[in-house]
Amino acid sequence: MFKMGLGYDIHPLVEGRRFILGGVEVPFPKGPAGHSDGDALVHAIIDSLLGALGEGDIGRLYPDTDPRFKDVPSLDLLRDVMARLRKAGGRIVNLDTVIVAEEPKMAPHSEEMKASLGPLLGLEEKSLNIKAKTNEELGPVGEGRAVACWAVALVEF
Repeated sequence: MFKMGLGYDIHPLVEGRRFILGGVEVPFPKGPAGHSDGDALVHAIIDSLLGALGEGDIGRLYPDTDPRFKDVPSLDLLRDVMARLRKAGGRIVNLDTVIVAEEPKMAPHSEEMKASLGPLLGLEEKSLNIKAKTNEELGPVGEGRAVACWAVALVEF
């Protein structure tokens, strides 16, 4: 059986935070605000996998009201979700993602993100896609005040 999951996340960009996306630090004077490290790409991926599992969303499993998750690396949360997926007998067939940010430019970092995420997700290079788009200067993302990410996962059980 195959199931799909859709994930989305958005974080405002603030001064004094590291910009972590896809498990990679992107050089930039601002970073995503958040209870964890604010990695919107990993959060979108987590939500897509939880969608395929039928297990709600990231906020239910790792609430921002729980001090255990304060500043936690999002890759640690993804490892936990991958353990849930394997326990349910699932494996990711492919994962397609979109990063939406006006700046910094994300395309130059996509291969490093794939190298960071691929082994953890159990995916070969061609089964993990990371696209970078701008928001054409529209809304908070287009004004450079936020980063947003989408992810679609196809999971086989």
